[in-house]
Amino acid sequence: QVQLVESGGGLVQAGGSLRLSCAASGSALSINNMAWYRQAPGKQRELVAKITRGGSTNYADSVKGRFTISRDNAKQTVYLQMNSLEPEDTAVYYCYAEYLTLSTNWGMKWGQGTQVTVSS
Repeated sequence: QVQLVESGGGLVQAGGSLRLSCAASGSALSINNMAWYRQAPGKQRELVAKITRGGSTNYADSVKGRFTISRDNAKQTVYLQMNSLEPEDTAVYYCYAEYLTLSTNWGMKWGQGTQVTVSS
């Protein structure tokens, strides 16, 4: 089973930047798709950005141009660089990963979430 360890959340003023990291560990043949989701109070969880193992990316319209998702396959880590943060970005951010198990079945895992708070 893959475990996801997140770091980088915190409090930042509007216009500032944060970088979230999510490191995957455990038994798996490969970590394939990885993504960041977020959930603000009273709202549904939404996809922020995703990245394939090959590096193809997709972003929510609300963050496009401000956020950048990247990954280091050797470290099995995905990053989310967040620039020009806005109060509307305040949410719990969750790392997500899809992986191939040792028995060649697909698995998926959510991180526990990290709080990002942007003050105005």
